[in-house]
Amino acid sequence: MFQRHGFRFWGQDRMFQKGDFKYLILDLLRDKPYYGYEIIRELEGRFHGFYSPSPGTVYPTLQYLEDMGYVTSNQQDGKRIYTITEQGLKFLDDQKDVVNEIKSQMRNDGGFWSSDLRNQFHDAMHEMRDLGRLVAQRARRINGENLRKIRDVLGEAYKKIEKIITEDPNSHV
Repeated sequence: MFQRHGFRFWGQDRMFQKGDFKYLILDLLRDKPYYGYEIIRELEGRFHGFYSPSPGTVYPTLQYLEDMGYVTSNQQDGKRIYTITEQGLKFLDDQKDVVNEIKSQMRNDGGFWSSDLRNQFHDAMHEMRDLGRLVAQRARRINGENLRKIRDVLGEAYKKIEKIITEDPNSHV
C-alpha cells in the first residue's frame, strides 16, 4: 500500500499521513469556492463513500489554510465560503508531486471493487447515515422502551452484518 502517506481505508489506522489532508482541500478549492459541508460531501464522493471527512477534520484544516494565507473565507447567505488564494495556488503547484501521488492512491484504492459493488457500498453507507440521522433527529421524542427496542434491532443488525462479512470468502476481515 501507499507507504509515504500511510494511506488506508476506514478501520485500518489513519486515512492520511499528518498534513496530507490540506492538499485535498486545496485541490478541491482550485475548482471553485465551497462551504464546509460541501467540501465534506465532495470529498466523500471522490472517495466513493469509503471515506467521509468529519467536520472536526475539515474545519480546523480550513482554519489552518486560512491562517497560512492559502484560502480566504467570507460569509454568504449564512454560510462561510472558502476560496483558494494565489498563494494557495502557488503552494499547490509547488507540491504537485505530492498532490498527484495522493490522488493516484485515491484512484487505486478506490478501484479495488467494481463500479457496481462500489455503488452498492456507497448506497449502504448512505442508508446507515440516514438511519443515524433519523434516530438523532427524533431522539428527544423516543421513550426508554422504544430506545431499548432500537438498540436491540441495531445489535441484531450488527451481528447479522458481522456474520455476513466474516462468512464472505472474499472478505479481508
